[in-house]
Amino acid sequence: MENYRPTKAIVDLQAIRDNIKNLRQYLPNSTSVIAVVKADGYGHGVLEVARTAIEAGSIMLAVATLEEAVHLRDCGITADILVMGPSPVVVAEKAAALGIHITVSDAEWLRQAVPKIGSGFSLKVHVKIDTGMGRIGLRDEKSLNDIVDVIQGTSAFSLEGAFTHFACADEEDPKKSEIQFKRFMDLVAAFPERPRLVHASNSAAALLYPEYALDAVRFGISMYGIPPSRYVETKLPFQLKRAFTLQTELAYVKLLEKGSGVGYGGTYETEQSEWIGTLPIGYADGLKRGLRNQEILIAGERMPIVGSICMDQCMVKLPRELPVGEKVTLIGREGNEEIQMEEWADRLGTIPYEIAVTIARRVPRIYHSSHG
Repeated sequence: MENYRPTKAIVDLQAIRDNIKNLRQYLPNSTSVIAVVKADGYGHGVLEVARTAIEAGSIMLAVATLEEAVHLRDCGITADILVMGPSPVVVAEKAAALGIHITVSDAEWLRQAVPKIGSGFSLKVHVKIDTGMGRIGLRDEKSLNDIVDVIQGTSAFSLEGAFTHFACADEEDPKKSEIQFKRFMDLVAAFPERPRLVHASNSAAALLYPEYALDAVRFGISMYGIPPSRYVETKLPFQLKRAFTLQTELAYVKLLEKGSGVGYGGTYETEQSEWIGTLPIGYADGLKRGLRNQEILIAGERMPIVGSICMDQCMVKLPRELPVGEKVTLIGREGNEEIQMEEWADRLGTIPYEIAVTIARRVPRIYHSSHG
């Protein structure tokens, strides 16, 4: 579809390639990278990110739902795909037919899935072990043995992996992660035969604890150049390259006299004669109303959003008259200044993960490679 509005997200695929390459060089040679592309590639665009991650050497893609996995298959992605979230039993037939890996946490799910798997197919499964996240996953050896018994008693399943998820790997204190890793390895040792792919580390653990790398790490938020936390940012083993830039243009510029209201409710009032610019981006695009007073960049200069953010537009206070069509950066670098997702997240009381995945799909993603 042709884009007419100047609001756009620019995604640097070379940054993603470089982040994967640098991680692979940092980790042991025996450790592979699983690229996490759930939630539309963390808002970057799942298909383009998936293709880039595979080209950069990732051995598998990870998503949250079967729908996300099927979409990738429909788009021609033939690489291994793991659905990390819980799936209803009804997905077994579809997943087996498409060679999609499914996460399992209890034996009863497997028993119910057996008659749904088509003849001649084998459903690839990864056993999820809950070591402290408290989300999904088995927690004891008996439950693990029950799963193994079901798998060994039928040709309907192929045990491909076992994994856990660290809850606090992005924090300064390593003790909780140490405890989780020990619990995980104790249960992995209970398998009669070690699964082919044992993986535990998310982005934070992959960057901070190479000793937990195992057979593979799941590279999520940091594949896109975003540190998992402020603490991890201070301990990075290599520089992460940010892949996402959000831009628009000045659509209208006017001079308002002193005492003029701006926006719904007149929540901003000019203190003197002021130049006000209008941007064609609003909360329907992911620029949430709580970002009032957040700064934007024009030619490397910071300028504040003023007044209530509208559904499709917002207003900014300009230091002088600027021409309509002037480029505006809301997330990204201009000159010596940079506005990161963390800045938005701090203002909204959230984390950059949420910022990344809530930039609306009506904002077109434009792809390029910064280094060729």
